[in-house]
This record gives sequence, C-alpha cells and structure tokens, in this order.
Amino acid sequence: MPNSSRRNWLTASLIAIGMVIVAGCQQQPAGSTTYPVASAPPVQVEPLKPSKPELPPLFRDIERRTFQFFWDTTNERNGLTPDRYPSRPFASIASVGFALTAYPIGIENGWISRNQAVDRTLTTLRFFRDLPQGPQAAGRGGYRGFYYHFLDMDTGHRFDSWVELSSVDTALLMGGVLFAQSYYDRDDPREKEIRELADELYRRVDWTWLQRNKPLISMGWFPESGFIQHDWMGYNEAMLLYVLALGSPTHPVEPETWQVWARTYNNSWGVFQGEEYLAFGPLFGHQYSHVWIDFRGIQDQYMRERGIDYFENSRRAAYAHRAYAIANPMKWKDYGPEVWGLTASDGPQQTLQEYRGEQRQFRHYSARGVGLADTFDDGTIAPTAALGSLPFAPEIVIPSALEMHKRYGEFLYSSYGFLDAFNPSFEYDIPLKTGRIVPGEGWVASDYIGIDQGPILTMIANYRNEFVWNVMKRNPYIRAGLERAGFQGGWLSPGEAGKAEPAKPQTPAGKDAATARALGEAESRATRAAQAQQQQAQQQAQQQNPQPQPQPAPAPQQKQPESP
Repeated sequence: MPNSSRRNWLTASLIAIGMVIVAGCQQQPAGSTTYPVASAPPVQVEPLKPSKPELPPLFRDIERRTFQFFWDTTNERNGLTPDRYPSRPFASIASVGFALTAYPIGIENGWISRNQAVDRTLTTLRFFRDLPQGPQAAGRGGYRGFYYHFLDMDTGHRFDSWVELSSVDTALLMGGVLFAQSYYDRDDPREKEIRELADELYRRVDWTWLQRNKPLISMGWFPESGFIQHDWMGYNEAMLLYVLALGSPTHPVEPETWQVWARTYNNSWGVFQGEEYLAFGPLFGHQYSHVWIDFRGIQDQYMRERGIDYFENSRRAAYAHRAYAIANPMKWKDYGPEVWGLTASDGPQQTLQEYRGEQRQFRHYSARGVGLADTFDDGTIAPTAALGSLPFAPEIVIPSALEMHKRYGEFLYSSYGFLDAFNPSFEYDIPLKTGRIVPGEGWVASDYIGIDQGPILTMIANYRNEFVWNVMKRNPYIRAGLERAGFQGGWLSPGEAGKAEPAKPQTPAGKDAATARALGEAESRATRAAQAQQQQAQQQAQQQNPQPQPQPAPAPQQKQPESP
C-alpha cells in the first residue's frame, strides 16, 4: 500500500482542519476535494452486551476463504506474501506480518496442521534473518533491522527506487513475528527455533535510528535521499509502532516518546456524526494496532482523562462511519445502514467525472475516510472497513456483511472472500486502473489486498474467542511497551486491583455536551482558519503588488512606452 496516501492524512494543515469542520455547517464548492459533511439523525451507540451476537454461517466461510488467501498466495520457498493478488506485483512486509498471524488461525480451525504452519513460519523467519541488509540502494532487503515496504517476490530485495524503508510496515511485520514467538510455545526444536528467530529479528530493529526529530519516529528512509521528513504524529495506526519501539530490549525509545506522540492527538479529538472520539479518517487506523493488542480496559494518560479506552474509541469510529453513510451528503448510490465503511483501498481510476450535475474526483488506490479532518469519499466502499470493526460493533457489522454478500456477492465475493472494494456509483466508460465495470452495478475491484484481508481474518478470530489478543498478552515485549507508554489496568494488572473502569458508551446527555463542545471547537478553528487565510491572502497581495516607496517628484520627461 503506497505510504504516500497515508502520509497525506498526517500532514494536513490547520487551515484544512478548520475548513473540514466548518463543512458540517455549509456547502463546499462543486468539485472540491474536501467534501461537505452532513449529519444523520442521532444513532445511539449500544452498550456492549455480556452476551455477544452469534456469528451466522457466512462468517465461517469468510474466515476460511480469507485464510486461504494467505496460505495459497504466499511464496512457499521464502514466505513472502504478495501485496495483492492475482496481479501479484511484489511482496508487502505488512502482508507477511498478517500471514504469520494467519497460520495459527488455520491450525486452530483445522485447516492446516501444526507441522505445516511451523514449516512455513520457519521458512519465513529464516529468510528475513538472512536477507541482506545495508545502506546500498539495491540488492538489499532492509537496513538497521527495518525492511523495505515492498520486496521482490523471489529475491526479497527492495523492489524499486520509489520504495522506502518503512517504519510502520516493519512494525506490522513485527506484530506477526512476535505473535509467532508467543504462539509456538512447545518444547520442540523447531518451535524453539521460531522463538529464537523472532527474538533476533525484533531485537535488531534500531528504532532510535529513525528518531530524526526526537522523541518522535520518522516514517522511514530512502538510501538516495535519507530520512523522510514527516514523523508519526496525530492519531493513526502507528500506535503499534510506538508500543514496539518502547518495548525493545535493545534499542528502546524513551517513555516520553508516547507522551509527545499523544500530545499530537489534539487536533483529532472532537465530535463527528454525533460521536465524540479520537478521529482518523480511514478505518484502518482504528483497526491495525487492535489486531494484536487488546485495548479493552487498559488506558494511557490520554484516555484516562477522557474516560474511555482505545477499544471504545474504535467503536465510536465505526458508528460514526455508519452514520455518515446514512446521511450520505454526497448522494452516492447504495450508501446506508448496511453499506458503509471507508478505508485505504483500491478504486476505479484517477479521474474527474460529472456526477449528479457536479464534478467529482475519483481515485484508484487511495486512503478514503471521514472524520474531523482527512476527509475523502468518492463512493468506494471496502468490505474490510466494516468487517475489521467486528469486535468493536458486531451489532452493526454483522448485518453489513450479510447485506453486502447478499446484494453484491455474485461479483464481489469469490475464491478468497470479498474482493477489495466496489463503487456502485462509478459507471463511466473510461479506461480503468484496475477492476471492471459490472453493468448496472458499477465498478468492482479485481484484486485482493493483503493488508485489507488481514484485519478481516484476525478480527473475526478475536471476536470469536479473543485468540490473537490472548496469545499476544503472553508476549513480554508487548507488555513492556504498553507499561512504558503508561498503560494501566485491565489485563495489565496482576489482579482486580488497579483495574481501569470499563469504558462507557456515550449517553444522550453526554452526546449533547459533546455536540456543544464540537460547536465551540468548530467556531474557534474556523476563526483561526479564516485569520490564517486572510493573513496568507495579504502576504500574497503584498508579494504580487509591492507598495512603491515614496520618491521625490521626478523632473518632467518624455512619456515612456507602456509595458506590453
């Protein structure tokens, strides 16, 4: 998945934030890439019930097919998993992290034997251990323990010069590596080797090297140009990255790193679609870290001050996305209570087309999402957005999965489950970047994407029996990282003492108060944005039309010719 899409969400200016919030109260110009955000009637977030809804048989089929994606498409000679399939252009290290997590799910469900999974896992970890590392621009798979975002499917070397050494994708890989370390716990020489290899790979990641602007961590590095200037800040999927960096026994970052990271949340907390939460536009930012870490009942200082935990935060994000789809401010086809969910996904094409009398921007692969800022919506829905939210809000996710399968399954559901995305509104007769047009149904993707398949499989497993979460709770590095970040309570406590209070879904009164706060925030941000725009306009005017300095009156002379 191109990191450029994700970085765009993290580098938004104060002006953009203010403009997006104001958009909830006024229309945007036609063709604007920051779209109006309308409010649906309030949707009450239901409290989590002790007895959770039962999963219908469809989910067993989704699990099995999605597992087969990782088992079938991974290169069995080296353990590299493709970024996407069937186009399969290169391997994604994040996809490998999800694959390493998928294999034990296959064991537990009886789809593969433990010996098969051990073989594949050993092949993968040995390959990454032996993959050449160094500062050279070619012929290497990584540097200082980090790995390049995309690797050649056969050699494992950096795929091309545009591929960065990625900090967050290395973290997603390490999520799978540490999961394997904790799962394969038998007194067996091969399982012991898995544990040792996992330890070696994690220990050699030099997290501190990427702290160009301490204490934050850079998004990555290029051998041609050096460190990426942007650091991981604001709320997003980098929670896992910082937990792993804090838990490192060899190259740990300081505890203040998490405190500074959390202080960059400030422009992300607010009210959207009646939900008060820490927002991030695409839903993958509310899911990836939760694949491996159970955030229920554990809180850092930021969440303690707000009376919820990150799990409840992701629950509110899912409800906000659904409420946005019900409001459907852009009038996209089929949006509603069962068809919702924006995240990073494939799309039809980078193009500007007329839709309902105005010019609309469409994209191919891109981050899509809605929230206080970082809003882009071109009518493309990704099933992983809803399905990856299953543990947070099963009462709205289960009906969505059933409806998408029923309504679109004939062309959207295939060998490995749901294809990556679909767009019922896109029926234009133009060349496509990917996918195809289904007459009368719009655009549908032709590929499965590994980092979208991963949350579907793992979050169903977590919903069924907390499988991935419970395995990772045994990992000392995960616990150390959370504790150094200041998390307390819940499963981090030795007993009930010190346990954090359960997060409480918003009450109607709480939502009213949240809405009032949101209006105040919107007004203040709008004022700042307007002031910034006015100041910028004045500066531009001064640059374009500098005021002449007073000069003595010139002596009479012949008229000069006018400038052309």
